[in-house]
Amino acid sequence: MCAGTRWGRNPFADCAIVIGGDGTLIQAIRGIRGSHLPVLGINMGTLGYLAEIDRKNIFPALDKLIGGEYTVEHRMMLTGTAFHQSRRMLADIALNDIVISRNGRLRVVDFNVYVDGAFLSSYTADGIIISTPTGSTGYNLSVGGPIVAPEASLILLTAIAPHTLNSRPIVLPDFVEITIEIGTNHGTDIDGAEATFDGDTSVKLSSGDRIVITRSMREALMIKTKNTSFLEILREKMSR
Repeated sequence: MCAGTRWGRNPFADCAIVIGGDGTLIQAIRGIRGSHLPVLGINMGTLGYLAEIDRKNIFPALDKLIGGEYTVEHRMMLTGTAFHQSRRMLADIALNDIVISRNGRLRVVDFNVYVDGAFLSSYTADGIIISTPTGSTGYNLSVGGPIVAPEASLILLTAIAPHTLNSRPIVLPDFVEITIEIGTNHGTDIDGAEATFDGDTSVKLSSGDRIVITRSMREALMIKTKNTSFLEILREKMSR
């Protein structure tokens, strides 16, 4: 049977049914991490890229679920660990994105980006988004980042309101280690920055702090009862 509540606490559950928008679905996946339960999303919100089933198709979808007529998609996740000098402050995972942004007054933040220990670039911006393909249609999309098919294995870096003309989103393979270091040029010690995981847990950062991001060993399991392709879903959502 599938568990509609308590997200994976029932040892006899085969899946979790989540009713709500994409935010609710993400929170459910974070809540059942480690349980290996696949999740069926029923969209009660507006846009809804993640929740596959809308209100009018709930009962046909449940019939397919009970009859075993479904597939399970594996979605990559990110792991991020924040450090102050050598002390670990917070480690968490994200299905959509890890966002590092200013905290406090309206002041830009300097970011130094390293990939596998090698310096990549510096940004002066309101923030930076490190996104999975699943998260490419979230905050990443709203700031001009690329849309990526959710089954891809990539990590996206997109600056938020960069203060340079040549800043472009960067697409990296999923096996690299990304380090974001908070710079010192714009008074970050006074106001600080903040790293947020899927809009949920967060940690405050100051100049010299860093967050190390890699692909997580955990995956999100998403139930699909329809054969609708990502391109079809994208076309439908973007035509609204």
